[in-house]
Amino acid sequence: MAGAVAMAAVRTQTGRPLRVAVIGGGPGGLYAAALLKRLDPAREITVWERNAPDDTFGFGVVLSDETLGGIEHADPVVHAALKDEFVRWDDIDIVHRGVRHTSGGHGFAALGRRRLLQILHERCRSLGVDLRFWTEAPHPARLLAEYDLVIAADGVHSATRAAYAEVFRPSIEEHRCRYIWLAADFAFDAFRFEIAETEHGVMQLHGYPYSRPFPGSGAQTPAGASTVIVEMREEVWRAAGFAELEPAETIERCAKIFADALQGRPLRSNNSTWTTFRTVVNEHWSHGNLVLLGDAAHTAHFSIGSGTKLAVEDALALVACLEEHVSLRDALVAYEEERRPVVASTQRAARASLEWFENLALYLDQPARQFAFNLLTRSRRVTHDNLRLRDVRFTDAVERDFGCPPGTPPMFTPFRLRDLTLRNRVVVSPMDMYSAAEGVPGDFHLVHLGARALGGAGLVMTEMVCVSAEGRITPGCAGLYTGRQAEAWQRITGFVHAQAPGTAIGVQLGHSGRKGSTKLMWEGMDEPLQEGNWPLVAASPLPYKPGSQTPHELTRDQLVDIRDQFTAAAERAARAGFDLLELHCAHGYLLSGFLSPLTNHRTDAYGGTLAKRLRFPLEVFDAVRAVWPEQKPMTVRISATDWAEGGTTAEEAVEIARAFAARGADAIDVSTGQVVAEERPAFGRSYQTPFADRIRHETGVPVIAVGAISSWDDVNSLILAGRTDLCALARPHLYDPHWTLHAAAEQEYAGPGAPWPAPYRAGSRRPQTGRTDAPKPRLTLGA
Repeated sequence: MAGAVAMAAVRTQTGRPLRVAVIGGGPGGLYAAALLKRLDPAREITVWERNAPDDTFGFGVVLSDETLGGIEHADPVVHAALKDEFVRWDDIDIVHRGVRHTSGGHGFAALGRRRLLQILHERCRSLGVDLRFWTEAPHPARLLAEYDLVIAADGVHSATRAAYAEVFRPSIEEHRCRYIWLAADFAFDAFRFEIAETEHGVMQLHGYPYSRPFPGSGAQTPAGASTVIVEMREEVWRAAGFAELEPAETIERCAKIFADALQGRPLRSNNSTWTTFRTVVNEHWSHGNLVLLGDAAHTAHFSIGSGTKLAVEDALALVACLEEHVSLRDALVAYEEERRPVVASTQRAARASLEWFENLALYLDQPARQFAFNLLTRSRRVTHDNLRLRDVRFTDAVERDFGCPPGTPPMFTPFRLRDLTLRNRVVVSPMDMYSAAEGVPGDFHLVHLGARALGGAGLVMTEMVCVSAEGRITPGCAGLYTGRQAEAWQRITGFVHAQAPGTAIGVQLGHSGRKGSTKLMWEGMDEPLQEGNWPLVAASPLPYKPGSQTPHELTRDQLVDIRDQFTAAAERAARAGFDLLELHCAHGYLLSGFLSPLTNHRTDAYGGTLAKRLRFPLEVFDAVRAVWPEQKPMTVRISATDWAEGGTTAEEAVEIARAFAARGADAIDVSTGQVVAEERPAFGRSYQTPFADRIRHETGVPVIAVGAISSWDDVNSLILAGRTDLCALARPHLYDPHWTLHAAAEQEYAGPGAPWPAPYRAGSRRPQTGRTDAPKPRLTLGA
C-alpha cells in the first residue's frame, strides 16, 4: 500500500494529474470531476458510485449565494442549469406554542437533491467523464497505484478514510438527537421551524421548499415539494416509541404530530431511517495522491444547511489549487490550508446550532419573540446587527419586548444586582497585570483601571486580588492582606467614583493554590520561580504540571486560616470602597481546586462527591458574605468545564451555580478551563457562552458570560437572546480601553447607558477613514 502511494506521488510530482479516480458520486465528487475535465479535456476521469443514479439521501439541497457565485465563475453551464431550477425565498417562520413569528431578508435558494445530481450527471457526461453506477470502487490501494489523483468523496461513512485511518486520524462524534429526512408534496412559504411539546418531550420540525408549483391551474398542477426533518432527543425518541415503529407508522406519526405545519397533508419517505448526526473531523486530508473531499473530510449539522455547500466549495478549491500548483503535493497542501479554516468556522457554527436544538427544552418558556430571536442567532452567524439589516421591524419588536428604550441597543440597558444598578451590560473582565510591588497596586493600576472606567463599561473588575502573600500567583500579583494595600485600592476606587461617575468597580478575591509561586506571565506563564519560591497549598498534593512545585494538602486548621484570610480581605475591600465582590472559584486556583474531581482527591469531608467538594468554597463564600455589606452584590466565578476527561461536567456546573445562588450569590461569572495543564478547550467565538446560557436557564440565577466575546454585536446578540445578563470582555479592553464608548459611537447611541466624560466628548464621533475596495472572488477559473 505504502509503495503504491509513493510510486504515484513520484509520477505526479512534476505535472498536473491526468488520470483521476473519484470515489463517490455525490455533488462534491461529481462537481470536482466536471471541473477537472472541463479545464483539461485530455484528462481521464472515472467516478465510481455504488448506488443507482437517482439514489440519494434526503430531498432538498440549500445553497448560498456565495457558493452559487463560485459555481458561476467556475462553470457557467452548471450555474445556468441550477439557476433555472432554484426555489428562492426570504422568510423564516418560527412557530412555538401556537404563535408564529416571521423574520425576512434571509435569502435562501434550494432545489431537489435528485435534480442537482441529474444536472451534474449531464454535465459530466457532456464533458466525457466516465460515470460508473451500481459499481463499488476498487480498493484505494489499487487506485493509488493506477491513477495520478484519487478523490475520496465517499461520504460520512467513508471506507477510504477508514482504510487509511492511521494517516487521516479521524475523530467522529455522535450527538444526542435522532432525526429523519422526510418530504411533503407541497411547498412551504418559508423556512419553517415548528416546536411540538408532547407528553414524551420536545420535538421539532425543520422544513423548507425545494420545488414550486408548475405554472398553470387546476387539480392537475403539482403543488411543489418540501424537505421535512423531524428531530428530537434520543430519550424523547425512545419514550415516544419510535424505536419500535415500522417505517410507515413512523411517517404517519410524524405527520400527525406536525399536522398544523403540514396543513393535514401526509409525509413521504425515500427509504428514510432515524439516525444520529456525526461530526467528522480529520487531522489530515491527504495522503500521497489521495485526498478527502466533502463529508469524508468533515461534516456540518443540517440545521445550518452546509453539507452540500461545503462539498461543492471543496471541489472548487481543490481544482483551483491543482491549477495553481505544478506539484500535486503543493496543490493538496494548499487545498487543505485554504479550506480548513473555513470548515473549522462552519463546524463551530454547526456545533452551536446542533447543541441549541439538543437543549431546546431550556428555552421553551422564553417570550415568543425572544425565543424566535434566540433560534435565529443560535449559530452566531446571524447576529443582532445582521438581523437588523435583514429585518429591522422584527428586530425592533424583539427589542421592545426586551425593554430597550427607543434607539437603545440591548447592551446599553441597565441591570440591577441588589442596590447596585449597572448602567450597561458591559464588564471589564478581571485580567492579571502582574505589576504590583509587594501586593500593593500602584500608578499602573490607577491608570489601567481608571482608563477602562472612563471608557464607559458598566462594571470594571480588578485582577484576582490575593488574600495572602502565599496566595499570590506571582511576585507581581496584587493583594488585600495589608492596610497599605487597602489604602492603595481606595485611591483607585476613589478615582473611578469621582472621575467616572456611574461606573462600578468590583474586586475579585482569590488564592492561587497549586498555581502559585510562578514567574510573571511574560517571563514564562505557569513556570516556577527560579528563586524566592514560597510553599504552596491545595486541596490535594498534585503539581499543576511536570516541573511545578508539589503543594501540601491543606489541613482542617489551615482551611480555617484561609477562610479567615478571605474574610479579612473582604472587610478591607468594603472599606476601600468597592461596589461588588467576586469570589474566584475558577481556573484551577485554590477554591477551584476543591471543586474539580481532577484536582481534589481528598477522602475526608472536603472531597469525593460534588457536595463534599463544594463544602470549603461554600464555607468561604458564607464567611465573606457575612462581612460584605448586605446591600452590595457578590458574584462567583466558576470554571464550568475542565475541558478534560473526568473533570467537572456541564451538569455539575449547574449544581455548583445553584449551590452558590442558594447561599446568596447574586450572579455567576461563567468561565471554563485552566484547571489542568492537559486541557483541550474548544476555542472559538463566544465558545464559553453556552455554559452560561445553560446555567441561566436551569437555575434562574443571573450570569456573566465570558470567553472570546469580541464585538458589540456579539454582546447585543447574547443579551437580547437571553443567553446571558452581562458580558465580560478582557482582550478587547486591552486593545481599546474605550471599547464601550466606541461601541456606542459606532451604533450612533448617545444615551445614559454610555455617557462620554466631558473632556472626551469631542471624540464621540467616529473618525473618517479612507476607502477600501473589497477583494475579488477567490475561486475564478475562467470561462
